[in-house]
Amino acid sequence: MKKTSLEKGNNTLNTDFLSLNPSTLEVIGKVENTSSEEIDAIIVKAKKAQKLWAARLDAERKEILLKVAEALQTHSKHLAEWITKEQGKPLNGPGAHFEMQACVGWTQVPASLDLPEEIVFEDETRKDILYRNPIGVVAAIAPWNWPLMIAIWQIIPSLRMGNAVVIKPSEYTTFCSLEMIKVINSVLPEDILQVVTGKGEVGAYLTGHPEIGKIMFTGSIATGKKVIEASASNMARLTLECGGNDAGIILPGLDVAKHIESIFWGAFLNMGQTCACLKRLYVHEDDYEKVVQALAGYSSNIPMGNGADETVVLGPIQNKMQYDKIQDLIHDAENTGAEFLFKGQKPDLKGYFIPVTLIGNVDNGDRIVDEEQFGPVLPIIKYKTVEEAIWKANNSENGLGASVWSDNSDEAEKVAAQLEAGTVWINQHGAIHPFVPFGGAKQSGYGVEFGIEGLKAVTTPKVISIKKQTS
Repeated sequence: MKKTSLEKGNNTLNTDFLSLNPSTLEVIGKVENTSSEEIDAIIVKAKKAQKLWAARLDAERKEILLKVAEALQTHSKHLAEWITKEQGKPLNGPGAHFEMQACVGWTQVPASLDLPEEIVFEDETRKDILYRNPIGVVAAIAPWNWPLMIAIWQIIPSLRMGNAVVIKPSEYTTFCSLEMIKVINSVLPEDILQVVTGKGEVGAYLTGHPEIGKIMFTGSIATGKKVIEASASNMARLTLECGGNDAGIILPGLDVAKHIESIFWGAFLNMGQTCACLKRLYVHEDDYEKVVQALAGYSSNIPMGNGADETVVLGPIQNKMQYDKIQDLIHDAENTGAEFLFKGQKPDLKGYFIPVTLIGNVDNGDRIVDEEQFGPVLPIIKYKTVEEAIWKANNSENGLGASVWSDNSDEAEKVAAQLEAGTVWINQHGAIHPFVPFGGAKQSGYGVEFGIEGLKAVTTPKVISIKKQTS
């Protein structure tokens, strides 16, 4: 890609963005902005390739994607090392190797699914058949927190249904993304999957392009609203996953010891840098102390450091922007009288490390509760009645996920039915599955991914209605 700048209005971007190893702050490389002319040319090639790809037999596309899964498996160690180097998550635990196995699984499942035509109505006078056709060129905007796994969520279903994909990885995790795309393209036909790189303005140009038929975006609410605006000119279809501030409710009397590992990783998977992490924990006042003690005790035994060290299972915050945001929320909590219930040991390293932190004496209305921390900081809020906990859990603009924790499954299901979220888990949090639709409510976005519903989301429905001959 030649080194040029992209002009939009009167703004000319600097061509370079430094990608850093967040554990060491060493420079990995310079990320260049793809120019508007290059993006135009890429989309022209994608449109041409998409017609040929869509014309292939469905079974052939499935077979090719299964070969993509094999290639990802073959190169999983290499790609996991790149994830750790650039994104920061450790190789081990629920880290980089875990992300690569998810990439393989989320490639295999769409390749195994069928979405055949469906007779939606038939009587003696007519027959109506629903077909699912490809949309065309899909623009995929991938985030930095799970850079390869979420990219796979966007790429593979789109290809499975006959679309072409132009993906823009986050500028913070460009090089690991390029390595994966190189592996995928070693199997795919030419130009069906292409990549553009650079800062947010590159993504804005791509999503606003008149030849884009579908946009898949994972990121913040603020950027998601900009994507909606960009889609208006050509009415591009949208799947938006705009983050969450997921609430968890521990119902009275929970056997905390039995669930503490799941609660911990529900909150601190990927250092809390997961949209569907548990970010607000509501605990009955009678159980508060035992929950805090159990979480603090479990947290104290989890090693943090450079993820390349195979003994480490918690790593750094991925970038300084997010590091500063979390620190600002912590300082605000300090200044407004919050109680710091536990603070882990920060490793003696240069990177963007924030230890696991449990915060009490806070409530709805405090920034640390109302704003998504997206880091290893968990506010724990007391409640007196279950009705109060439900109201507080729902009192948010977000509605991606939520969880209920109880040893009484009937009571848990009753509470789960009242929570305003796209997914409510019981005695687990963030437990997504490639066969199970996943998407948000309220300002956490719209549209779903995964499974049959995810395949439908990257198609356009077409009905052929046949009038029957009558005697």
